[in-house]
Amino acid sequence: MAARSSLLPKWLFPGLRRRVGSWPWFLRLPAKLAGWGILAGLLALLLLNLIYSSLARRYDLNELGKMPERSVVFDTTGGELGRLHGENRTVIPLSQVAPSFSEALLAREDDRFYSHGGVDYMGVLRALFRAVKDRDISQGASTITMQLARNSFDLTREKSLHRKLLEIAIARRIEANRTKDQILELYVNRIFFGSGISGIERAARSYFGKPAKDLTMDESAMLAAIIRGPNVFSPFRHYDKAMSGRDMVLDRMVDAGRLSATEAERVKKVKTKVLGEPKTPPDSWALDAVRRELARLLDEGEVEEGGLRIFTTLDPVLQRVAEAELERRVTEIERLKGYAHQTRAAYAKFASAGNAPAPEYLQGAVVVLENATGAIKSIVGGRDIRDSSFNRAILAKRQVGSTFKPIVYAAAVEQAGLLPSTLIDDGPLRPEEIRTAEGPFNPKNSDESHAGAQTAWWGLAKSRNTMAVRVGEFAGMDDVKALAEAADLGVIEGRSAQIYLGNLGATLEALTSAYSIFPNQGNRCRPYLIDRIEDTSGEVVFRSGVVDHNVISPGSAWLMTAMLARVMEPGGTGAGVRNAGYKGPAAGKTGTTDDYHDAWFVGFSPRHTCGVWVGLDDPERIIHQGYGSRLALPVWAGVMKAAEGVAGESPGAWPPPQDPVRVAVCQVSGRLATSACGRAAVTVDLPRANAPVETCAYHGDQHGHEARQESPQTGEGRPSLFRRIGDLFR
Repeated sequence: MAARSSLLPKWLFPGLRRRVGSWPWFLRLPAKLAGWGILAGLLALLLLNLIYSSLARRYDLNELGKMPERSVVFDTTGGELGRLHGENRTVIPLSQVAPSFSEALLAREDDRFYSHGGVDYMGVLRALFRAVKDRDISQGASTITMQLARNSFDLTREKSLHRKLLEIAIARRIEANRTKDQILELYVNRIFFGSGISGIERAARSYFGKPAKDLTMDESAMLAAIIRGPNVFSPFRHYDKAMSGRDMVLDRMVDAGRLSATEAERVKKVKTKVLGEPKTPPDSWALDAVRRELARLLDEGEVEEGGLRIFTTLDPVLQRVAEAELERRVTEIERLKGYAHQTRAAYAKFASAGNAPAPEYLQGAVVVLENATGAIKSIVGGRDIRDSSFNRAILAKRQVGSTFKPIVYAAAVEQAGLLPSTLIDDGPLRPEEIRTAEGPFNPKNSDESHAGAQTAWWGLAKSRNTMAVRVGEFAGMDDVKALAEAADLGVIEGRSAQIYLGNLGATLEALTSAYSIFPNQGNRCRPYLIDRIEDTSGEVVFRSGVVDHNVISPGSAWLMTAMLARVMEPGGTGAGVRNAGYKGPAAGKTGTTDDYHDAWFVGFSPRHTCGVWVGLDDPERIIHQGYGSRLALPVWAGVMKAAEGVAGESPGAWPPPQDPVRVAVCQVSGRLATSACGRAAVTVDLPRANAPVETCAYHGDQHGHEARQESPQTGEGRPSLFRRIGDLFR
């Protein structure tokens, strides 16, 4: 009767039900209650299994192998410059891990790892009992597989029953899809060892200075102890506790039968040698520039994930020399009589006391690039990145001053046929000669003197303002602005003649790149810092390559190089480069802005172009007579001397022009000279493409006929210029 009245189907446990039905009622009742309880529990477990198995399927097991490593940055020689983003980890196969560590790890964390299915159910039951009894889930029971699940999927660190059940479900799924060795390999590479160290390989190298495959038993036991308490058992900070943890692991290995008691006692007598705690690698201008370049080339997620191998164009020797030369020379400026600003040494005292604001000491920047490719060989954005991370080489737009004059002269050479021997008036500008929106423009030369008619190369070498303005008018404002834009100096707003004297802003990187067109036959190669990027599998995900475009003709570039080389000769503003130790072929230009706010020197050799800037972040006078030749040029000479050694460049002359021709030209008109030109005629070697083909029409023909009183060229302001100079030779 009892069986017939049961809610259970007849075929379910019929024998058991008949036997229980024969018991006395006082035994039958509790048995039935227990049976229903067990059945309800089984149904609850089945329901939980369905729910958490469903939740576990939401996690992508491919994420197990995605462990963010730091991206490694290499210089041009293959040496490591530093690491960026990601975690301090190096992923290795399990075969590269010392067996002693695997044994110590299993004894400490999961002795039954190779026999269970991902979950130690006895341990789980103990943890659940503790959770119900004390509302505390801190009791053990997490197997290696469960820990891998928790760490890989960043499960909530809250010690809750829900988290534990989710770990179990994911662990069972991992065990069904991965071999035991694969799970162990993932675990040893992902585990955190304290002090910012992740993975067994970085742990072995950081604590003991060796690869994981060479770990000894005592070292392995110490690392296994760190896992449960990275801070408590850190051998960097608590060596005695680390040794105690090591010995505890050795005892666990004996209990598990993984190590003999005799061997354990022998190992305990070893005093494990630990390296000093590594300091956080300092940031550098090179890494800062790479970091900014990465942000431009790749998505944020790709960069932050790390694991990239970044191959740069930076030369380690030039980088070190540039940083050292900048600091040495700028420190010398701080010691000059009349220097009245904060020094770096004074700032350091404030900083050591912990009350230093942003630094106000004198700064500088250096860029060196390879002419033929645009590859950046050195980049320095300031004196100390720890004091100020503002990269002045690529971010600061400062007035370029006289360093813009070569662009003005190049426009006149390229578009108006200006020759180095052409005479330009250095006399005072007449009140109505040059007008701007603000009124007449009447700049003076820096020494307030005037030398009359002088050759174009002389005016550039001496950095004469009056001549630069007249050359600019000769070229034409539109052509000057167009050439500056083609050289990637940016779009110049307005039409003020002040542009001819460099009243515009540019970064040091852009200005240095613009100068490279002169030694590079008129072509500008886009500057680049990163040559290629490889992902964790070694696949190239980015390659730069050389990107160039033509700015001026090869002949014009050669003529500009010849003129800028005169800057380095005695009497030129860059003559001091020889006294500073650089003996190789060189050409360039100094630059000084109003009231000595900025000091520049940009110059080049056949292989490299180097730019140097010196100034204060808040523009103000650096020092009286703080010319570029005095403040920036010495840095340039030191850096380029090193570049000469690295590149194997030897002192010598610039190469001759392509397809040269020797012609007699008139210094006044710039055309082929006739007998009427008299002492205005000079014989020069020119690139054939830049040699004039028409005869001088200003002085008259060879029969002495009077010529037109105008320039053979056209353009606003040009006839009066030629007429005034021509009068000197009539």
